[in-house]
Amino acid sequence: MAKVAFLGLGVMGFPMAGHLAAKGHEVTVYNRTFAKAEAWTQKHKGKAAKTPREAAAGQEIVFCCVGNDDDLRSVVLGPDGAFAGMGKGTIFFDNTTASADIARELHAEGKKLGIDFIDAPVSGGQAGAENGQLTVMCGGEQGPFDKAKPVADAFSKAVTLIGPPGAGQVTKMMNQMCIAGIVQGLAEALNLGQRAGLDMEKALGAISKGAAQSWQMENRWQNMVNGKFDYGFAVDWMRKDLGIALAEGKRQKAAMPLVALVDQFYERVQARGGGRWDTSSLIQPLQKP
Repeated sequence: MAKVAFLGLGVMGFPMAGHLAAKGHEVTVYNRTFAKAEAWTQKHKGKAAKTPREAAAGQEIVFCCVGNDDDLRSVVLGPDGAFAGMGKGTIFFDNTTASADIARELHAEGKKLGIDFIDAPVSGGQAGAENGQLTVMCGGEQGPFDKAKPVADAFSKAVTLIGPPGAGQVTKMMNQMCIAGIVQGLAEALNLGQRAGLDMEKALGAISKGAAQSWQMENRWQNMVNGKFDYGFAVDWMRKDLGIALAEGKRQKAAMPLVALVDQFYERVQARGGGRWDTSSLIQPLQKP
């Protein structure tokens, strides 16, 4: 069992930290709103800290799941940041979906202090976090990864070291790009079937048995047809992720015409007040032009 901290108790971090505690690890949590950290301790065995530094002090591994690059810097760096409380030979295992640049930056900063930084964004959404079935894509060095993986297994179904620092974040960008393209294609197909008056249960039953099958089709088509989007992975989050991917694509001179187009469609959903809708809401502007 390990001594760990978890920074960031949002819809993902709260249950992820809970799985660590349930597996018997000694967990200290931090959240920007301290009441949220106290609420976590009322539900799970562990302690709450008032600063990232306090949470990280004396821990073997510090996990983190916050919003973006700026949020990540705010909890890692500075006099009250996690690095200020961590000792040599410890590991910062970052589950935030952020840029590859910030991953490389914090890996370099950690090296100066003898701290190993692993970028480890996750896929699986809120349901995956709650069920302990997340997929974790990692960038970093083999030794620290091998130490952290058995602990991260508490909230994961797969934890993979992809490559050097930043590789985990680039892999997560690929993941989000694939989802965006698939959902837009699914939205347009479902809209056509509805307008043609097809029995959608039969139509989807047929095409889901062939090459068109996907996780999005299996898990989202019914709600898409019914226009129900008040759940799941929010459009606001997807636009943040696609923005990160588009910036990396520009840096790498990688063409992303489809991603750029679907990002515009998500912007249209936001303009309709759907920023917190599930990403499958791409069908809504097609159903109600």
